[in-house]
Amino acid sequence: MTASASATAIDGLFRAEHGRVLATVVRLVRDFSLAEDAVQEAFIAAMQQWPDDGVPANPVAWLVSCARFKAIDQLRRRVKLKESEREVACLIEELEAARHDLSEREIQDDQLRLILACCHPALDPQIQVALTLREVCGLTTEEIAAAFITAPATMAQRIVRGKAKIRDAKIPFHIPGAEELPRRIAAILAVCYLVFNEGYSASAGPQHTRPDLSGEAIRLGRLLCELSPDAEVFGLLALMLLHDARREARTTNTGDVILLEEQDRSRWNREAIREAHRWLTRAMAAEPIGAYTIQAAISAIHADAPSAEATDWRQIVAWYDVLLQASPSPVIELNRAVAIAMRDGPEAGLALVEPLRDELADYHLLHAVRGDLLRRAGRNPEAADAYRQAIALAQQEPERRFLARRLAEMTQDARAATV
Repeated sequence: MTASASATAIDGLFRAEHGRVLATVVRLVRDFSLAEDAVQEAFIAAMQQWPDDGVPANPVAWLVSCARFKAIDQLRRRVKLKESEREVACLIEELEAARHDLSEREIQDDQLRLILACCHPALDPQIQVALTLREVCGLTTEEIAAAFITAPATMAQRIVRGKAKIRDAKIPFHIPGAEELPRRIAAILAVCYLVFNEGYSASAGPQHTRPDLSGEAIRLGRLLCELSPDAEVFGLLALMLLHDARREARTTNTGDVILLEEQDRSRWNREAIREAHRWLTRAMAAEPIGAYTIQAAISAIHADAPSAEATDWRQIVAWYDVLLQASPSPVIELNRAVAIAMRDGPEAGLALVEPLRDELADYHLLHAVRGDLLRRAGRNPEAADAYRQAIALAQQEPERRFLARRLAEMTQDARAATV
């Protein structure tokens, strides 16, 4: 294998498998910092050895084994420095005795164990979600901060506190029993949801979607469905599948955004939609239904409509009324306003959007929605101002291009009308 091909293979593995390798090594060494350093060294060793030796038949197992030995080397250095000599020596013995031939199932379970450790009830809920997004799913601190609308420095502090708490409190890396799991489900579902959202519509950067993240969230959702027969677990998986089913139709070949009403529905993944309906049926039967299941029901109406014009907006508004009761938030109010605008006209939607302007002043989609409704209402000067605000706040390049096109089209129409 050439050096270039090897580097490409390692880069692909890093993006696809880093989280799983790290999860297993964290479980073995019970220390985030040690595990992170050891995994980093393992990937460096792969870059040095694989060009000559070739990519191993099981590269994930190779990386885990290599990282384990790197961790042992670091621990031996700690013994020489007399750092917690007895405790470190015991850990070295455990690592040396650990099995080399980890199965694929064991590696998958390790990632679930890491998620459950990060979502331990001893941790603050905000730290639970942030730590899991960082350590399990590989999001950067900046990406997590954007998802929470929080300063990166604040988010970094939360992550550091979370790692220290797991280490100092000796929080176990295990899959809890049925009596303990319900205490962790809400945080775990929040993690899956936020990871999926970052994949569905990236908070920043050159791409509109990140399929690696949405795919990872769906995989975690499937694991949770095996672990917990909970209505909201089924509902979240249904919601993610329904959204992901539209992925291929959501952007052009050049990466530009295509709105829902303009998408080619023949490109929607019908198998994913059918699977989502099966999970949604199970969620509705399991009860009590919550916010994820309600959102899945809304998405299912969109997925089942043969065209944008045939969408049952009355039913969607009715579901949004239920969702607002179950999980009140200004973002849900904004989405409900859009649905009402589709049912009753843009002015009806605007009447509901205007009161949200102060609370969502820094949320670019508030201004994008307002611009679209003002444009549809024929109030072009106000619409132009709203689009400019949305462009100034948007961090994702495809969204910025879309909003700029809308603004340019409206400006051209206004000029043509005065000629």
